[in-house]
Amino acid sequence: MDHRTRFARRFVRPTGALELMQDLGSAGPGHHMLGGGNPARIAAVEAVYRRRLAEIAADPAQFGRFAAAYSAPGGESGFRAAVARSLAARYGWPLSERNVALTSGSQSAFFTLFNLFAGECGDGRLRRVLLPLAPEYIGYADVGLTEGMLVARRAAIEELPGGFFKYRVRLEGLDAVPDVTAICVSRPTNPSGNVLTLDELKSLDAHARARDVPLIVDVAYGAPFPGIQFTEEGLLWNENVVLCLSLSKLGLPATRTGIVVAAEPVIEAVTAFNATAALAPGSTGAVIIEPLLVSGELETLCRDVIRPYYEARSRQAVAWLQEACVGLPLRIHRPEGAFFLWLWFPGLPIASAELYRRLKARGVFVLSGHHFFPGLDEPWPHRDECLRINFSQAPESVAAGIRAIADEVRRAFDARAAPAP
Repeated sequence: MDHRTRFARRFVRPTGALELMQDLGSAGPGHHMLGGGNPARIAAVEAVYRRRLAEIAADPAQFGRFAAAYSAPGGESGFRAAVARSLAARYGWPLSERNVALTSGSQSAFFTLFNLFAGECGDGRLRRVLLPLAPEYIGYADVGLTEGMLVARRAAIEELPGGFFKYRVRLEGLDAVPDVTAICVSRPTNPSGNVLTLDELKSLDAHARARDVPLIVDVAYGAPFPGIQFTEEGLLWNENVVLCLSLSKLGLPATRTGIVVAAEPVIEAVTAFNATAALAPGSTGAVIIEPLLVSGELETLCRDVIRPYYEARSRQAVAWLQEACVGLPLRIHRPEGAFFLWLWFPGLPIASAELYRRLKARGVFVLSGHHFFPGLDEPWPHRDECLRINFSQAPESVAAGIRAIADEVRRAFDARAAPAP
């Protein structure tokens, strides 16, 4: 008999997020890390952070905020105010510090928000978070306290010239999905790098308002920072929208700083959870970034350094893939942001999970596509034909990893085509 609590059974088990992070921790010399979400170490960006650390170390007041005192349970107040002022100035939104809370990374934010808006309710009914554009972020899959809290709609696939394709959100029929109490999308979408247009966001917001539920928009990779978004930069916020930002993809993943921008009641709920679960979020990332945000240096760094860096790396990785996969049925989701490429091999003879295992045996870490369809219960062969690769690490390692992917996929197709003995 299993005597574990329901919480233990739910959270102490193998998950896609656990596999991802274990791979990150175990990869060593000689491995090619094309999995995980580690950002690139960009010398010009790290030089700014090292300068800030020297300034903090030389100033007792800054160092006190950085390491020697708890913040408020909503997070470091000076940084929250700076975030509100920056967004208000850039987009014209009516924000104040009371519309901003910090969390211990974005994953913590989604744990709080998903369980705040959905789950098992007092009447015994299960309320759910709708993911209208599957595939979606692997980290959403297992944060719910209740099994079955996510429901997803598979994307429409638009074939594009040159071996590319693009996912499109299917707005028709969304209102037929029952028991929805929140809608969530990532933009750029993790894993595919898809960027929903502003019109698509507005349509999803209108749908959410019609159902009287919030729209959660995860912009961890996009505008306003780090701005790894190669298409339109417009962004939507109102009192029905919950924006989730992060400092991780700015090159500060170890600070574990998530940012929630929302109506005051949502911020009050996040703040209360912070106090109960962790007393307060960390202040290190907030203190490093605040003066850069206030001065405009962060915006310049994103526009002139971070975005061009990843855009160039994306083009290079695409070229390597197209060269290595000649003769294979490769489709690449059109890169529109983030630092991933989403690969689709129609008719792949082995499941993407098996391809992941074969590549891992060769020291090449990727992520199997099947992890990125949380809440999608209908069968769809597409989910087992895809891989997500991260192109942010050392170029020579990425190139070697891509060659290994092409080799294993070619072997799989050749084995299927070989005549039976």
